[in-house]
Amino acid sequence: MRKLLHTPEGVRDIYNVECGKKLTLESRLKKTLHLYGYHDIQTPTFEYFEVFRKEVGTIPSRDLYKFFDKEGNTLVLRPDITPSVARAAATLFGGEELPIRLCYTGNTFVNHSSYQGRLREVTQLGAEHIGDDSPSADAEMLALVIESMRAVGLKEFQLNVGHLGFFQSLIEDAALDEEAKERVIELVNNRNYFGVEEYLESIAVKRSSLEAFAALGELIGGVEALARAKDIAPNSDGIMAVKRLEKIYNILKMYGVEKYVTFDLGMTGVYGYYTGIIFRGYTYGTGDAIVKGGRYDRLLEKFGKEAPSIGFAIVIDELMNAMVRQRIRIVYTRKNHLILYDEGKEKDAIALAKDFRSRAKNTEMMKKDGGRLLEEYLSYGKEYYAGTLIYIKKTGSILMVNLVTGEQKEIEQSEIQKKEAQK
Repeated sequence: MRKLLHTPEGVRDIYNVECGKKLTLESRLKKTLHLYGYHDIQTPTFEYFEVFRKEVGTIPSRDLYKFFDKEGNTLVLRPDITPSVARAAATLFGGEELPIRLCYTGNTFVNHSSYQGRLREVTQLGAEHIGDDSPSADAEMLALVIESMRAVGLKEFQLNVGHLGFFQSLIEDAALDEEAKERVIELVNNRNYFGVEEYLESIAVKRSSLEAFAALGELIGGVEALARAKDIAPNSDGIMAVKRLEKIYNILKMYGVEKYVTFDLGMTGVYGYYTGIIFRGYTYGTGDAIVKGGRYDRLLEKFGKEAPSIGFAIVIDELMNAMVRQRIRIVYTRKNHLILYDEGKEKDAIALAKDFRSRAKNTEMMKKDGGRLLEEYLSYGKEYYAGTLIYIKKTGSILMVNLVTGEQKEIEQSEIQKKEAQK
């Protein structure tokens, strides 16, 4: 007996109705990005290692899928699409001085530790706003994320927004070295503010810095959290970061989406290339963020173009999981015609299918097995989202079945074509 091959750990097959719903969801999200003037770009699934090297600020090298080409160059499967878009933009739009808006859909690959049960291949759909360093550009991206979530029917979600400039001002004021900085970031990411206080005490950090870090857990909420943050900010950089968030909030009010935003001044960046505002989107029914994004004003410099930029990625797999658990219907409108025919009626079936397809009607043909009951084909049609089954019998009569209502009717072939032409 042949051994059946299954997928490697961390990847999976997506098929039939689930695949159709996923593509429908991607299409609806992409339409929203297009409404905001974003243009499509596709970048390669694998790139030179240099695009994702440590200095760029993506994930650690040990989490990359690496391999070699025939010339001995090190290649990697992309773990993140933003550096690929940055590389492409620096190459293709090197001389462009006006802002560029790009959007994409693609799969990313990260060699996660298996104990977390996370997928190692996920689909990301995102947008990048290149060449604009204004608060208006920041606000546009946040509004675009919110409009995208609303467009697919998500109502219960929030966008947590922070600013690396504020967090960095605390780091600098405390005069932390690289090792201490990494430890503090780890504790803050785990929301262990008592641990932060304890650790900073152990390395004899000044009292004002210790109190500022300990207060991070309270700097979460609406616009009132920004007022508290300004009181804690240790220097002008920290104050400017908070003022930037206030400007963004005022623009978000113009969009009418400010209720979805929660400020979180304790946020640190997922990627090392982030420089300004950072944000993550959360909803019920998933353990991870469904949206990740931020400003990266120096990333394109690494590829030869000076251009402040901001972007985000929606993790389609996490979003779908959340929508299923929240019982939000992904409208999948595919309605096939299923033409079933008896032995000797293939010519009639092909003629009818050609007629349907010429009018952009999805049509599947299937020869009836004499040993199978009609009910089996009716069940098949319902399972695979067919709307109508047309059975061309050996006798020449035709049975038309509405698979949604269950209504059945004997009809002539010419009459079918006439009815379909009128729709």
